[in-house]
Amino acid sequence: MSAEFDIAETLDVKGASCPMPVVKTKSAVDGLDAGEVLEVLATDPGSMSDLDGWADGTEGVELLDQTESDDVYKHYVRKTE
Repeated sequence: MSAEFDIAETLDVKGASCPMPVVKTKSAVDGLDAGEVLEVLATDPGSMSDLDGWADGTEGVELLDQTESDDVYKHYVRKTE
């Protein structure tokens, strides 16, 4: 499974654990324009559910996809407004 999105920015939070991936993702998304996609690279397995939950409960963001390979979790978040 490969994610093919037009990535505006990549956020590397590898090595960070909860809640830092979500905190840094929120901060990075705030700097994007509507429609742009942020790629988040994390090593915390909890980031899968954390970012999913954050995106679900946050206005203006959409979690497009999440993938895992070689112990790196990739999350694709679009700013919708």
